[in-house]
Amino acid sequence: MSGPEEAPAGAEPVATRGIFDADLLSACISCGFCLPACPTYSLTQDERASPRGRISLMRALEEGRLDEDDPTLVEQASFCLGCRACEPVCPAGVQYGALFEQWRDHQWRGRRAPVRARALRAATGVTAAITAAGVLRGAARRTGPPDADRVHLVLGCAERALFPGVSRAVVELLPGAVDVPSGQGCCGALHGHNGDSAEGVRLATELGRRMPGTVLVTAGGCATHLAHVLGRDRVRELSEFLVERWDAAPDAAPALGEVRAGGRRARVGLQDSCHLRNGLGVVRPPRDLVARVADYVELPSAGRCCGSAGTYAMLRPEDSRAVLDVHLDEIEAADLDHLVVVNVVCQKQLVEGLRRRRSRTTVLHLAELLAVALRAGGGPAA
Repeated sequence: MSGPEEAPAGAEPVATRGIFDADLLSACISCGFCLPACPTYSLTQDERASPRGRISLMRALEEGRLDEDDPTLVEQASFCLGCRACEPVCPAGVQYGALFEQWRDHQWRGRRAPVRARALRAATGVTAAITAAGVLRGAARRTGPPDADRVHLVLGCAERALFPGVSRAVVELLPGAVDVPSGQGCCGALHGHNGDSAEGVRLATELGRRMPGTVLVTAGGCATHLAHVLGRDRVRELSEFLVERWDAAPDAAPALGEVRAGGRRARVGLQDSCHLRNGLGVVRPPRDLVARVADYVELPSAGRCCGSAGTYAMLRPEDSRAVLDVHLDEIEAADLDHLVVVNVVCQKQLVEGLRRRRSRTTVLHLAELLAVALRAGGGPAA
Protein backbone atom coordinates (compact mmCIF):
# COMPACT_ATOMS: atom_id res chain seq x y z
CA MET A 1 0.00 0.00 0.00
CA SER A 2 1.33 3.44 -0.83
CA GLY A 3 0.49 6.87 0.43
CA PRO A 4 1.96 10.26 1.23
CA GLU A 5 4.41 10.66 4.10
CA GLU A 6 4.66 13.90 6.05
CA ALA A 7 6.55 16.62 4.22
CA PRO A 8 7.62 20.13 5.22
CA ALA A 9 4.99 22.85 4.85
CA GLY A 10 4.69 23.94 1.23
CA ALA A 11 6.57 20.91 -0.10
CA GLU A 12 5.07 18.26 -2.32
CA PRO A 13 4.31 15.02 -0.39
CA VAL A 14 6.64 12.14 -1.19
CA ALA A 15 4.94 9.04 -2.54
CA THR A 16 5.97 5.88 -0.71
CA ARG A 17 5.66 2.20 -1.57
CA GLY A 18 4.91 0.74 1.88
CA ILE A 19 7.93 -1.56 1.92
CA PHE A 20 9.31 -0.20 5.18
CA ASP A 21 7.85 0.97 8.46
CA ALA A 22 7.89 4.74 8.01
CA ASP A 23 8.83 5.53 11.61
CA LEU A 24 11.74 3.09 11.58
CA LEU A 25 13.03 4.40 8.27
CA SER A 26 12.86 8.05 9.32
CA ALA A 27 14.74 7.48 12.59
CA CYS A 28 18.21 7.56 10.99
CA ILE A 29 19.80 11.02 11.24
CA SER A 30 22.82 10.06 9.07
CA CYS A 31 25.28 10.95 11.83
CA GLY A 32 27.84 8.29 10.90
CA PHE A 33 28.39 6.79 14.37
CA CYS A 34 27.58 3.42 12.80
CA LEU A 35 30.45 3.48 10.32
CA PRO A 36 33.30 2.21 12.55
CA ALA A 37 31.04 -0.55 13.93
CA CYS A 38 30.12 -1.98 10.53
CA PRO A 39 32.30 -4.91 9.35
CA THR A 40 31.54 -4.45 5.66
CA TYR A 41 32.27 -0.73 5.78
CA SER A 42 35.54 -1.53 7.55
CA LEU A 43 36.43 -3.89 4.70
CA THR A 44 35.53 -1.56 1.83
CA GLN A 45 35.39 2.04 3.14
CA ASP A 46 32.42 2.29 0.77
CA GLU A 47 29.59 4.46 2.08
CA ARG A 48 27.04 2.24 0.34
CA ALA A 49 28.29 -0.71 2.41
CA SER A 50 27.53 1.03 5.72
CA PRO A 51 24.29 1.11 7.73
CA ARG A 52 23.85 4.82 6.94
CA GLY A 53 24.40 4.19 3.25
CA ARG A 54 22.08 1.20 3.17
CA ILE A 55 19.32 3.17 4.87
CA SER A 56 19.71 5.81 2.17
CA LEU A 57 19.25 3.01 -0.38
CA MET A 58 16.16 1.81 1.48
CA ARG A 59 14.70 5.31 1.34
CA ALA A 60 15.37 5.49 -2.39
CA LEU A 61 13.61 2.15 -2.84
CA GLU A 62 10.69 3.23 -0.66
CA GLU A 63 10.23 6.47 -2.60
CA GLY A 64 10.57 4.80 -6.01
CA ARG A 65 13.82 6.55 -6.89
CA LEU A 66 15.45 3.11 -7.23
CA ASP A 67 13.87 -0.11 -8.42
CA GLU A 68 14.45 -3.37 -6.56
CA ASP A 69 16.45 -4.63 -9.56
CA ASP A 70 18.97 -1.81 -9.21
CA PRO A 71 22.41 -3.50 -9.02
CA THR A 72 23.48 -1.55 -5.94
CA LEU A 73 20.31 -2.48 -4.06
CA VAL A 74 20.69 -6.13 -5.01
CA GLU A 75 24.35 -6.17 -3.98
CA GLN A 76 23.94 -4.39 -0.65
CA ALA A 77 20.91 -6.44 0.44
CA SER A 78 23.18 -9.47 0.03
CA PHE A 79 26.47 -7.94 1.23
CA CYS A 80 25.12 -6.81 4.61
CA LEU A 81 25.86 -9.31 7.39
CA GLY A 82 22.79 -8.33 9.37
CA CYS A 83 24.92 -8.40 12.53
CA ARG A 84 23.21 -5.34 14.06
CA ALA A 85 26.50 -3.98 15.42
CA CYS A 86 25.25 -0.54 14.37
CA GLU A 87 22.36 -0.61 16.84
CA PRO A 88 24.18 -0.28 20.19
CA VAL A 89 26.25 2.69 18.93
CA CYS A 90 23.36 4.55 17.30
CA PRO A 91 22.39 7.73 19.22
CA ALA A 92 19.02 7.82 17.46
CA GLY A 93 18.07 4.25 18.40
CA VAL A 94 17.62 3.11 14.79
CA GLN A 95 16.26 -0.45 14.65
CA TYR A 96 18.40 -1.51 11.75
CA GLY A 97 17.67 -5.22 12.24
CA ALA A 98 13.95 -4.69 11.67
CA LEU A 99 14.61 -2.53 8.60
CA PHE A 100 17.01 -5.16 7.24
CA GLU A 101 14.37 -7.87 7.54
CA GLN A 102 11.80 -5.67 5.79
CA TRP A 103 14.32 -4.98 3.04
CA ARG A 104 15.04 -8.64 2.44
CA ASP A 105 11.35 -9.54 2.65
CA HIS A 106 10.87 -7.29 -0.36
CA GLN A 107 14.20 -7.83 -2.12
CA TRP A 108 14.27 -11.62 -1.65
CA ARG A 109 10.59 -12.43 -2.13
CA GLY A 110 9.72 -15.55 -4.11
CA ARG A 111 12.31 -16.51 -6.70
CA ARG A 112 14.25 -13.30 -6.20
CA ALA A 113 15.90 -14.90 -3.19
CA PRO A 114 19.28 -16.59 -3.70
CA VAL A 115 18.86 -20.26 -4.57
CA ARG A 116 20.78 -21.41 -1.49
CA ALA A 117 18.66 -19.23 0.78
CA ARG A 118 15.48 -20.72 -0.68
CA ALA A 119 16.87 -24.24 -0.30
CA LEU A 120 17.81 -23.67 3.35
CA ARG A 121 14.42 -22.16 4.15
CA ALA A 122 12.74 -25.19 2.61
CA ALA A 123 14.98 -27.71 4.36
CA THR A 124 14.58 -26.26 7.85
CA GLY A 125 10.81 -26.14 7.39
CA VAL A 126 10.63 -29.97 7.38
CA THR A 127 10.40 -31.00 11.04
CA ALA A 128 10.70 -34.72 10.30
CA ALA A 129 14.01 -34.18 8.49
CA ILE A 130 15.68 -32.11 11.20
CA THR A 131 14.37 -34.51 13.86
CA ALA A 132 15.87 -37.45 12.00
CA ALA A 133 19.19 -35.63 11.68
CA GLY A 134 19.28 -35.13 15.44
CA VAL A 135 18.53 -38.78 16.11
CA LEU A 136 21.16 -40.01 13.66
CA ARG A 137 23.81 -37.66 15.03
CA GLY A 138 23.05 -38.39 18.68
CA ALA A 139 21.71 -35.08 19.95
CA ALA A 140 20.07 -35.03 23.39
CA ARG A 141 17.38 -37.69 23.64
CA ARG A 142 13.86 -36.35 23.35
CA THR A 143 11.76 -36.75 26.49
CA GLY A 144 8.22 -36.67 25.08
CA PRO A 145 5.58 -34.05 25.88
CA PRO A 146 6.76 -30.89 27.67
CA ASP A 147 6.93 -31.10 31.47
CA ALA A 148 5.30 -28.06 33.07
CA ASP A 149 7.80 -28.18 35.95
CA ARG A 150 10.88 -27.97 33.74
CA VAL A 151 12.55 -25.55 31.37
CA HIS A 152 12.29 -26.75 27.78
CA LEU A 153 15.54 -27.13 25.83
CA VAL A 154 15.29 -25.97 22.22
CA LEU A 155 17.18 -28.25 19.81
CA GLY A 156 18.54 -26.05 17.04
CA CYS A 157 18.17 -27.21 13.44
CA ALA A 158 21.82 -27.03 12.40
CA GLU A 159 23.09 -27.77 15.89
CA ARG A 160 21.40 -31.18 15.96
CA ALA A 161 23.22 -32.29 12.84
CA LEU A 162 26.55 -30.47 13.17
CA PHE A 163 27.23 -30.30 16.91
CA PRO A 164 24.98 -32.79 18.72
CA GLY A 165 27.26 -32.73 21.76
CA VAL A 166 25.98 -29.26 22.68
CA SER A 167 22.49 -30.40 23.69
CA ARG A 168 23.91 -33.43 25.49
CA ALA A 169 26.20 -31.12 27.47
CA VAL A 170 23.26 -28.93 28.52
CA VAL A 171 21.38 -31.94 29.86
CA GLU A 172 24.54 -32.97 31.73
CA LEU A 173 24.89 -29.51 33.28
CA LEU A 174 21.23 -29.32 34.33
CA PRO A 175 20.19 -32.83 35.41
CA GLY A 176 16.48 -32.98 36.09
CA ALA A 177 15.99 -29.27 35.42
CA VAL A 178 15.38 -29.40 31.67
CA ASP A 179 13.34 -31.57 29.36
CA VAL A 180 13.74 -32.01 25.61
CA PRO A 181 10.20 -32.01 24.18
CA SER A 182 9.48 -34.05 21.09
CA GLY A 183 8.16 -32.63 17.85
CA GLN A 184 10.36 -29.52 17.80
CA GLY A 185 10.55 -27.75 14.48
CA CYS A 186 12.67 -24.83 13.33
CA CYS A 187 12.41 -21.63 15.38
CA GLY A 188 12.21 -19.55 12.19
CA ALA A 189 15.30 -17.39 12.74
CA LEU A 190 16.77 -18.46 9.40
CA HIS A 191 13.57 -17.48 7.62
CA GLY A 192 13.39 -14.13 9.40
CA HIS A 193 16.89 -13.17 8.27
CA ASN A 194 16.51 -14.50 4.73
CA GLY A 195 13.49 -12.85 3.19
CA ASP A 196 10.54 -14.64 4.80
CA SER A 197 9.92 -13.02 8.17
CA ALA A 198 6.23 -13.98 8.13
CA GLU A 199 7.19 -17.65 8.05
CA GLY A 200 9.80 -16.95 10.69
CA VAL A 201 7.11 -15.60 13.01
CA ARG A 202 4.82 -18.54 12.26
CA LEU A 203 7.49 -21.11 13.06
CA ALA A 204 8.49 -19.38 16.30
CA THR A 205 4.85 -19.14 17.36
CA GLU A 206 4.33 -22.82 16.63
CA LEU A 207 7.42 -23.79 18.59
CA GLY A 208 6.19 -21.69 21.50
CA ARG A 209 2.80 -23.39 21.33
CA ARG A 210 4.39 -26.83 21.43
CA MET A 211 6.59 -25.85 24.38
CA PRO A 212 4.54 -23.60 26.69
CA GLY A 213 6.47 -21.89 29.45
CA THR A 214 10.16 -21.04 29.49
CA VAL A 215 12.37 -22.19 26.63
CA LEU A 216 16.15 -22.52 26.95
CA VAL A 217 18.17 -21.70 23.83
CA THR A 218 21.82 -22.50 23.07
CA ALA A 219 22.17 -20.35 19.94
CA GLY A 220 22.25 -16.56 20.26
CA GLY A 221 20.54 -15.89 16.93
CA CYS A 222 17.68 -18.27 17.72
CA ALA A 223 17.31 -16.84 21.22
CA THR A 224 16.99 -13.31 19.87
CA HIS A 225 14.45 -14.31 17.24
CA LEU A 226 12.35 -16.29 19.73
CA ALA A 227 12.48 -13.47 22.29
CA HIS A 228 11.17 -11.06 19.65
CA VAL A 229 8.23 -13.32 18.80
CA LEU A 230 7.41 -15.08 22.09
CA GLY A 231 8.47 -12.35 24.51
CA ARG A 232 11.65 -11.85 26.50
CA ASP A 233 10.07 -13.31 29.64
CA ARG A 234 9.68 -16.72 28.00
CA VAL A 235 13.12 -17.04 26.43
CA ARG A 236 16.38 -17.67 28.26
CA GLU A 237 19.73 -17.98 26.54
CA LEU A 238 21.97 -20.63 28.09
CA SER A 239 24.68 -18.40 29.60
CA GLU A 240 22.26 -15.99 31.26
CA PHE A 241 20.15 -18.88 32.55
CA LEU A 242 23.14 -20.67 34.11
CA VAL A 243 24.48 -17.53 35.79
CA GLU A 244 21.05 -16.68 37.20
CA ARG A 245 20.39 -20.23 38.39
CA TRP A 246 23.78 -20.96 39.89
CA ASP A 247 24.16 -17.54 41.55
CA ALA A 248 20.67 -17.72 43.05
CA ALA A 249 21.34 -21.11 44.67
CA PRO A 250 25.13 -21.62 45.04
CA ASP A 251 24.69 -24.71 47.23
CA ALA A 252 22.74 -26.44 44.47
CA ALA A 253 25.17 -25.47 41.71
CA PRO A 254 27.44 -28.18 40.36
CA ALA A 255 31.04 -28.37 41.49
CA LEU A 256 32.93 -27.11 38.48
CA GLY A 257 36.60 -27.94 38.22
CA GLU A 258 39.25 -26.27 36.12
CA VAL A 259 39.64 -26.74 32.42
CA ARG A 260 43.33 -27.46 32.01
CA ALA A 261 45.76 -27.71 29.11
CA GLY A 262 49.40 -28.75 29.26
CA GLY A 263 49.30 -29.04 33.05
CA ARG A 264 48.01 -25.49 33.59
CA ARG A 265 44.74 -23.61 33.63
CA ALA A 266 43.57 -23.32 30.02
CA ARG A 267 43.66 -20.02 28.13
CA VAL A 268 40.18 -19.50 26.69
CA GLY A 269 38.75 -16.73 24.52
CA LEU A 270 35.19 -16.02 23.43
CA GLN A 271 33.42 -15.11 20.20
CA ASP A 272 30.16 -13.28 20.85
CA SER A 273 26.99 -14.08 18.98
CA CYS A 274 26.11 -10.86 17.15
CA HIS A 275 22.38 -11.06 17.74
CA LEU A 276 22.82 -12.13 21.35
CA ARG A 277 25.11 -9.17 22.04
CA ASN A 278 23.49 -6.53 19.85
CA GLY A 279 19.88 -7.73 19.97
CA LEU A 280 19.45 -9.00 23.55
CA GLY A 281 22.37 -7.23 25.22
CA VAL A 282 23.79 -10.45 26.71
CA VAL A 283 27.52 -9.79 27.07
CA ARG A 284 28.76 -10.54 30.60
CA PRO A 285 27.23 -13.98 31.36
CA PRO A 286 29.29 -16.10 28.94
CA ARG A 287 32.49 -14.31 29.95
CA ASP A 288 31.69 -14.80 33.63
CA LEU A 289 31.17 -18.53 33.13
CA VAL A 290 34.38 -19.01 31.16
CA ALA A 291 36.35 -17.13 33.85
CA ARG A 292 35.01 -19.51 36.52
CA VAL A 293 36.72 -22.51 34.95
CA ALA A 294 39.64 -21.16 32.88
CA ASP A 295 41.86 -18.12 32.30
CA TYR A 296 39.65 -15.85 30.22
CA VAL A 297 41.34 -13.90 27.42
CA GLU A 298 39.36 -11.04 25.86
CA LEU A 299 40.01 -10.78 22.14
CA PRO A 300 39.84 -7.28 20.58
CA SER A 301 37.34 -8.46 17.96
CA ALA A 302 35.24 -10.68 20.23
CA GLY A 303 32.22 -8.42 19.88
CA ARG A 304 32.44 -8.10 16.09
CA CYS A 305 30.87 -10.46 13.58
CA CYS A 306 32.98 -13.48 12.64
CA GLY A 307 31.46 -13.59 9.16
CA SER A 308 29.18 -16.59 9.71
CA ALA A 309 26.04 -14.45 10.06
CA GLY A 310 23.47 -17.20 9.66
CA THR A 311 23.58 -18.16 5.99
CA TYR A 312 26.15 -15.52 4.99
CA ALA A 313 29.11 -17.92 4.94
CA MET A 314 27.23 -20.08 2.44
CA LEU A 315 25.86 -17.25 0.32
CA ARG A 316 29.01 -15.08 0.21
CA PRO A 317 31.94 -17.32 1.19
CA GLU A 318 34.73 -15.00 0.02
CA ASP A 319 33.37 -12.00 1.91
CA SER A 320 32.72 -14.20 4.91
CA ARG A 321 36.34 -15.33 4.98
CA ALA A 322 37.58 -11.76 4.67
CA VAL A 323 35.61 -10.83 7.80
CA LEU A 324 36.81 -13.96 9.59
CA ASP A 325 40.52 -13.45 8.86
CA VAL A 326 40.82 -10.64 11.41
CA HIS A 327 39.53 -12.98 14.11
CA LEU A 328 41.82 -15.84 13.12
CA ASP A 329 44.85 -13.55 13.29
CA GLU A 330 43.91 -12.47 16.82
CA ILE A 331 43.19 -16.01 18.00
CA GLU A 332 46.57 -17.23 16.83
CA ALA A 333 48.36 -14.21 18.33
CA ALA A 334 46.65 -14.85 21.69
CA ASP A 335 47.87 -18.49 21.73
CA LEU A 336 44.53 -19.79 22.99
CA ASP A 337 43.86 -23.36 24.01
CA HIS A 338 40.15 -23.04 23.36
CA LEU A 339 37.78 -20.53 21.77
CA VAL A 340 34.25 -20.56 23.16
CA VAL A 341 31.16 -19.75 21.10
CA VAL A 342 27.50 -19.27 21.96
CA ASN A 343 26.03 -19.79 18.50
CA VAL A 344 26.17 -22.81 16.23
CA VAL A 345 26.95 -21.03 12.94
CA CYS A 346 29.82 -19.20 14.64
CA GLN A 347 31.07 -22.58 15.81
CA LYS A 348 31.06 -23.99 12.28
CA GLN A 349 32.71 -20.86 10.86
CA LEU A 350 35.53 -20.83 13.40
CA VAL A 351 36.13 -24.58 13.37
CA GLU A 352 36.61 -24.48 9.61
CA GLY A 353 38.73 -21.32 9.69
CA LEU A 354 41.11 -22.57 12.36
CA ARG A 355 41.35 -25.94 10.66
CA ARG A 356 42.46 -24.25 7.44
CA ARG A 357 45.21 -22.54 9.38
CA ARG A 358 46.14 -25.76 11.20
CA SER A 359 45.77 -23.90 14.47
CA ARG A 360 46.18 -25.69 17.79
CA THR A 361 43.18 -23.79 19.20
CA THR A 362 40.02 -25.86 19.48
CA VAL A 363 36.51 -24.41 19.29
CA LEU A 364 33.94 -25.39 21.91
CA HIS A 365 30.42 -24.29 22.61
CA LEU A 366 30.06 -22.79 26.08
CA ALA A 367 28.00 -25.82 27.16
CA GLU A 368 30.79 -28.16 26.05
CA LEU A 369 33.46 -26.21 27.94
CA LEU A 370 31.38 -26.22 31.12
CA ALA A 371 30.72 -29.94 30.76
CA VAL A 372 34.49 -30.51 30.68
CA ALA A 373 34.77 -28.47 33.89
CA LEU A 374 31.89 -30.40 35.42
CA ARG A 375 33.66 -33.71 34.84
CA ALA A 376 36.89 -32.25 36.21
CA GLY A 377 35.01 -31.27 39.35
CA GLY A 378 33.64 -34.74 39.90
CA GLY A 379 30.23 -34.48 38.27
CA PRO A 380 26.93 -32.69 39.01
CA ALA A 381 25.94 -31.66 42.51
CA ALA A 382 23.84 -34.15 44.44
